[in-house]
Amino acid sequence: MTASYVRSAGIALALMVTGCGQGDPAASPTTAKAGIAGASSSSSQAPIQSNASQAPVPADQTLASAPPQADTAPVPAASAPIACSSDIGESAAAALVSQCVAVSPATHPPCNAANSCAMIRNEIARSCALIGDDAKNTAQCRYEPTSRAAAADMVQRYYAAINAHDYASAYELWGPNGGASGKTLPQFSAGFAQTVRTNVTVGAVSPVEGAAGSLYVTVPVKIDAQRTDGTRQRFAGTYTLRQVNRGMGLSQGWHIASAALRPA
Repeated sequence: MTASYVRSAGIALALMVTGCGQGDPAASPTTAKAGIAGASSSSSQAPIQSNASQAPVPADQTLASAPPQADTAPVPAASAPIACSSDIGESAAAALVSQCVAVSPATHPPCNAANSCAMIRNEIARSCALIGDDAKNTAQCRYEPTSRAAAADMVQRYYAAINAHDYASAYELWGPNGGASGKTLPQFSAGFAQTVRTNVTVGAVSPVEGAAGSLYVTVPVKIDAQRTDGTRQRFAGTYTLRQVNRGMGLSQGWHIASAALRPA
């Protein structure tokens, strides 16, 4: 991102932070099947990777190109996604996997501790959105899917996926199917080649507004990113999130519609 104010047609950039959840250790990763139909599978299933569209669309990834500020010693960056069981421990990961299996309607859900915690949490959030109004009575659904709290959680999950090097899961949070990022998945992933870790602070989320069959909310953020050369990049701005109004179609929860970040 340059020193000038950046507005992207999909979530301005690519840094993400947040915790993950709990899961079931193991199984070697396999390719994910798209779709949401079918019954939930058990946590013993082999891990899968998020499946995202790769058709290019205009946009930009600001953080990846912003001017660095020297600050800390260099830290090597990891490349492969971090397994949830390694991230938060096998016991906590197993609990997150159980939560995912309980609500996911997918035939082959990514509810496996060998996947990133962010991927598992994304599936829980998507599943709760599909449940709709009954989500508030579902123990596994932490937030009402159309709430401001759920919007803030989506931004946290986005940065958690980046920190876990699970760029496919982060990419899919740009709606629809990564398209709003303006990049293909390989282009999006390459934007984080020099990023080690980011921290995001979420501010007060705006009231939810409706327009043209959709719901919108604005999420203010402050971002602190550490690069592989030890320098840091800091940004501030907003993400605009969107989801389908339940009365107008099937909602799968909040996704990034656009972003505006500037050097801070």
